[in-house]
Amino acid sequence: MFPIRDHNPSYNTPWVTWALIAINIVVYVMTAPWGGDLRELWLDNALWPAAVTHGVAWHGLITHMFLHAGILHLAGNMLFLWVFGDNLEDRMGRIAFLLFYFACGLAAAFAQIAANPDATVPMVGASGAIAGVMGGYLLLYPKARIDVLFYFLVFFKIWATPAWLVLGLWFTLQLFNELTSSASGGVAHMAHIGGFVAGVLLTLPLWLRLGGPLFWRLTHGHPPFPEARESQTNIPTVTRRR
Repeated sequence: MFPIRDHNPSYNTPWVTWALIAINIVVYVMTAPWGGDLRELWLDNALWPAAVTHGVAWHGLITHMFLHAGILHLAGNMLFLWVFGDNLEDRMGRIAFLLFYFACGLAAAFAQIAANPDATVPMVGASGAIAGVMGGYLLLYPKARIDVLFYFLVFFKIWATPAWLVLGLWFTLQLFNELTSSASGGVAHMAHIGGFVAGVLLTLPLWLRLGGPLFWRLTHGHPPFPEARESQTNIPTVTRRR
């Protein structure tokens, strides 16, 4: 299962979220075999845990967030950022959201390095930073409605699901996969866990400043923008003249 959209657009245009998505796409095209094929750029800017442990290639802590291992890796990450980024950017403000994004990405990187400091396999992807966005979203808007696509073999179904359930299940899955090494599949689950926890902790001061539990009671756990409904339309009804 994975989220495909939420029901609450933002008040303001999420320029930072859009810019991050655009940069990730451009960098992927530059490094893809069918694109610019800049393999050296990919290798030089990936995060190499063993190198960072030995005090070199520190730039990878930031640059790895803009590299991806394949089109599905990129598409999945950008979809999650698209769904959860706009409301969080709207609430935090553009500059604060950008700093928050990078802070979560750094926390994710250090969590993965701490889990395996001598790893010689490169780590790439924005998922650690986006996990932080998901953690912040969960704290602020636990009851926001998220349309989730469930699929099993040839069965597909879209359900509107509260954010706490979607994100709670996602985080639980990361914990399970981290504890089950055979299920890792080359995915940096510890980075996801570290980014998500960092997102919650970094959003906590904002949540408290907004009123904490009182904020939840006032907003009912939803983003402030009126919920979009599929039945609504801006196209006026035209009646036939007789």
